Amino acid sequence: MGLALLLVAGATPPAAAAGRADPGAGCPPDQPDCSVWDDEPGNPGDPGGGGDDGGDDGGGGGGGGVCRWDGRTIPCYDEFKGWFNSGDGCYYKLASPQNEAPEGQQWYVQTCNGGADVGNRDVVLRAGPPPGYGAPPNPEELARRALASIKLLPAPLKVAPRKGIGPGLVGLPVWMWADPGENYFGPLTAKATDRDVTVEITAKVDRTVWDMGNKETVTCYSAGTEYKRDGERAGGTSPTCGYDNGYQKAGKYRISATTHWKVTWRGGGQTGEILVTRRSGVVQIQINELQVVTR
Repeated sequence: MGLALLLVAGATPPAAAAGRADPGAGCPPDQPDCSVWDDEPGNPGDPGGGGDDGGDDGGGGGGGGVCRWDGRTIPCYDEFKGWFNSGDGCYYKLASPQNEAPEGQQWYVQTCNGGADVGNRDVVLRAGPPPGYGAPPNPEELARRALASIKLLPAPLKVAPRKGIGPGLVGLPVWMWADPGENYFGPLTAKATDRDVTVEITAKVDRTVWDMGNKETVTCYSAGTEYKRDGERAGGTSPTCGYDNGYQKAGKYRISATTHWKVTWRGGGQTGEILVTRRSGVVQIQINELQVVTR
């Protein structure tokens, strides 16, 4: 007996992740990844900084991130004002040209009040750079910013047999597949640049884990193969993604899937990976007992 036609469940749009630059901020429309980089550090001005996925939110840094001062979100580095010091709320930039200074000291241009006092800048003498000064861009942070510029979406699921047309039968194979579009499976690429550092990312689904609704899962390494009633494998098993032995009990089952994205990045003399998951919507399947007719 051939399998019935497909069932399509549009992926449920992901809930907007809260943007972290300001309390209550939201992601742009249809952008699920705007909160993957840390832009509300707890101690702005210190080098470093963490992101999501278990990172430490305790840093802010004088790199390419953002800092806070007097309730405002400001860049930790400004091309014209220099690097921000959270200790006094001032930006510092090495003065050029340098006037004569005592041995071991240098002149810095100081812009205070979180950089707001641009019209009242001072030139100050320091024996060393202030905290946060000169921190280079963080390549992983740039990778997360690049990730925030693209959309990794949950794939719309399709299965056969289709509940809306006819049930499947106990013990017969089930085919699973999904829309193979690049926003659902990749590969997607993006770049982010801060000063002289550019980081490029490539995002691609590594695997899809299907939850068959009966406490069993199937892992597939592609988008799967579409079932066709008149295809040469009709009634048989899927060549790429299927529940080959089928369900062993009759009933209604809710099938869902989670795509596991691997985002690789390279730049600033470093490489790394960021792992992202997307959970798709649910499709339902009806499985009936195989009826045996005897004479």
